Amino acid sequence: RIRRRATARPSSAPHERTDHFIFRLRVTMFACTTTSLTASAFAPTMPKTTAARRAPAHARTTPVRTHARLDSGVGCFGSKAGMTQMFTDDGLCVPVTVIGIREGNFVTMVKTEATDGYNAVQVGYDVVREDKLTKPEAGHCKKAGTPPMRHLEEFRLGSAPEHEVGARLVPTEMFKAGDKVDVRGATIGKGFQGAVKRYGFSRGLMTHGSKSHRQHGSIGAGTTPGRIYPGKRMHGHMGNDMTTVKGLTVMRVEDDCIIVKGNVPGKKGSLCKVTGTKIVGKSDGGASKAKKSQKVVVA
Repeated sequence: RIRRRATARPSSAPHERTDHFIFRLRVTMFACTTTSLTASAFAPTMPKTTAARRAPAHARTTPVRTHARLDSGVGCFGSKAGMTQMFTDDGLCVPVTVIGIREGNFVTMVKTEATDGYNAVQVGYDVVREDKLTKPEAGHCKKAGTPPMRHLEEFRLGSAPEHEVGARLVPTEMFKAGDKVDVRGATIGKGFQGAVKRYGFSRGLMTHGSKSHRQHGSIGAGTTPGRIYPGKRMHGHMGNDMTTVKGLTVMRVEDDCIIVKGNVPGKKGSLCKVTGTKIVGKSDGGASKAKKSQKVVVA
């Protein structure tokens, strides 16, 4: 037998390897220079001195514009007590949620465009002992002439508010049976969940030798595009998100509770923000007059 020996491929000359290395180095340097020039052209102008960069917000010359979410009006806060059922005059059984009203719902601060750059009413809820709060929080409530409260949140408005600091918001004076309200709260946290429970994906076969029962599956092609598109629905943390349930009907209002038809986000004892239903152009807190969003200018 004649054995054919594989002849080794002669290596390139040293000078050829050196020229190739220099060529690659020049291409890399050109790419880095082009990227830096492009980034510097579109990058925002930053203060050159350290003192200018560390200047406080009120000392900056460039205004910062933000778009705020406006409420339909000033509402009140409550705590979810649970669900039950009620019977209407026609004999229908209606599922309802009871929102308990604890001691609180005091106006702690009134903001206007002249003083703060936007219109809002800050309301406190859930009276607690003073040692449960920090010194600034307790001092803020004391300045407003209200008892110390755990929760402080604002209702942003499109027009100037007419409330007074220290006034108490009574649910029976704000809502009545038959009104439509929006309830906002944090949903129940579910922890880390898969795509089947989180988004309702279909599972794989449970028999016939299948190895992917509740797996996610393909997340995209390999070569084109060679990456995962942003926003891909995958496994991750589920729940504990701020959600608003709109258009709930008020069944009954008392001094210590508000009963609404349907369900509201959150578990028992969670904080609920109750406001009149928001209809863009009608009951949007003056947002339609302010082009549906309020621009806050911070000098």
